[in-house]
Amino acid sequence: MKARWCLLALGLGLGVSHYHCRTRCGGTSIVHLFEWPWRDIAEECENYLAPNGFAAVQISPPSENVVVTQPWRPWWERYQPISYKLCSRSGTEQELRDMISRCNKVGVKIYADVVINHMCSASAGEGRRSTCGSYFNAREEEFPSVPYSASHFNDDKCTTASGNIENYQDIYQVRDCRLVGLLDLAHRKEHVRERVAGYMNTLVDMGVAGFRVDACKHMWPEDLKAIYGRLHNLNTEWFPEGSKPFVYQEVIDLGGEPIKASEYSRLGHVTEFKYGAKLGSVIRRWNGDKLADLKTWGESWGLMPSDQALVFVDNHDNQRGHGAGGASILTFWEPRMYKMAVAFMLAHPYGVTRLMSSYRWDRSLVEGRDQNDWMGPPSYPDGSTKPVPINPDGSCGEGWVCEHRWHQIRNMVMFRNVAHGQPLLNWWDNGGNQIAFGRGDRGFIVINNDDCTLDALLQTGMPAGSYCDVISGQRTAAGMGCTGKRITVGEDGRAHFTIKATEQDPFVAIHAGSKL
Repeated sequence: MKARWCLLALGLGLGVSHYHCRTRCGGTSIVHLFEWPWRDIAEECENYLAPNGFAAVQISPPSENVVVTQPWRPWWERYQPISYKLCSRSGTEQELRDMISRCNKVGVKIYADVVINHMCSASAGEGRRSTCGSYFNAREEEFPSVPYSASHFNDDKCTTASGNIENYQDIYQVRDCRLVGLLDLAHRKEHVRERVAGYMNTLVDMGVAGFRVDACKHMWPEDLKAIYGRLHNLNTEWFPEGSKPFVYQEVIDLGGEPIKASEYSRLGHVTEFKYGAKLGSVIRRWNGDKLADLKTWGESWGLMPSDQALVFVDNHDNQRGHGAGGASILTFWEPRMYKMAVAFMLAHPYGVTRLMSSYRWDRSLVEGRDQNDWMGPPSYPDGSTKPVPINPDGSCGEGWVCEHRWHQIRNMVMFRNVAHGQPLLNWWDNGGNQIAFGRGDRGFIVINNDDCTLDALLQTGMPAGSYCDVISGQRTAAGMGCTGKRITVGEDGRAHFTIKATEQDPFVAIHAGSKL
C-alpha cells in the first residue's frame, strides 16, 4: 500500500525539479545519522523518527571504500570510494535495501550521501583492503569494478606540479586537480557520467528520495547538470509518478573565493556553510554579535535565498574543526549553547534544516587542534561498527551521542512541523541577548542568552489558553498535564515569561500542539 504524501515546494518559481523535497506529510527536518549501521537506521525510523515527526535521514556514503588503518579506521575512509558496489561498514546491500524499504513504509525518507567527485587517494597504492573486497590499484588509477582507468581522471587537465589543488583562487585548479590527493574524476567524459548516474540510479530505484552530493565545488556545474539530467524518477512504490530526486549539494562558500554557491543553486539546494559559522558567533557573543541582531536573519546577513539553502548548526566535517566555519561552530561538546542554536534554527523559517547525530571520540587538543578528529565510529576490535544501543531513558550508549534524541531538539522538530508555512511575527528583543518571536499563531519561542534574568510580558500571537513549554518538559499522554513549565496566554495573546540566566536550557517554546 502506498504511503500518503505531500510535497514541500521548496523552490517556488525556480522551475527546477530537483528543488522539490519529498518528505513525510508534516515532516520538515532531515537528521544525519552519521556512520550508523543500516539495521539501526531501520529501527530508528520505525521506533523514533516517524513517531516524532522527523522527515528524512541522511545516511553515510553507501558505496565500497578503501579500508584504512592508521592506527585505526577513520571516519573519512567512507569518502574514498573504490567502486559503486553497495557494501560498507554500515552493512550489506541487502541490509541497505531493507532499511530503505522499512523507513519508506513509515514515511521517513532516505537521502544518500554520494561521493562522485573522486575515487580514493593515490597514496592508497595497490592491494589495499576494500569493504567489498574489490581489487584496485590507485597508483595506476585502476578500478576494474567500476570500471575506471587512467583515462577517466583529470591528470591531463590539472596544471599544478603536485597534481593537487594549490590555489583556491584558481577555479581550474579547484575543479580539475586533486583534492588532498584524491584521484579526480573527469566528469566531462561520457563513460564517467554514465557510471556516476548509474550508481545514483541504482539507489533511486531502491527507493532513496535524493542525495547529498559531496564536494560539488570541485566539479563543474555543467557536468553535474548532465549527470542530474540522467537520474531516474523516484520509485513509484513510495513516491508520486514523475517525482524527481531531491538534491542538495555540498559547496563550501564562506566568501573570498571565486567559486560561488550561487553557481550550483540552479541545479538544486546548496549547503549554506555561513549559517552555522555566523549563528555560532552570535550565540558565543563574539565580536559584539548579539541575539537582537538576528531580527534580520537571512539574506541580509549574506546568506543565500532561503528557498535554495540547506542549513545546519554543524556537520560531520566542521564539528571536527575543519570543512569550513572555524572555531565559532557549535557542537555537542558545548551542549547548552548548542541546544540554543538548534532551537533557533528550528524555530526560524529560513532554509531546509538538517540536524546532526554524532558519536564521541577521544579529544586531544593541541594548540586548539584536535589530534583525534580522524577517529571512526564506535567499533569492535576487528574494526566493525558497533550497533547503536538505546538506553532506558531514550539516550544512546556505547559512545553514540544521538543529539536528535535530546528531548529539547526532538520537541523543536515538532515545533517546526507545527509552524511550517507560518510567517515570522511578534519579534521582541531587549537590544541585547534576549529575544522572542512567533510563527503566525502556531508557535512562539523565547531565548535568554544574557547574564541577567529575562522577565517580560510578551505578545505571542497564540490563541488564549495554557501551554506546555516543550523545552523544560512536554505534555502528558492524555494532554492534560505538563512535565515542565506551564505558560498561560491571555485573551489578548500576551503571556508572561521568566527565564533565569543560570538555567540549563535558557529558552522556552510553545506551539499549537503543546496546548493543554
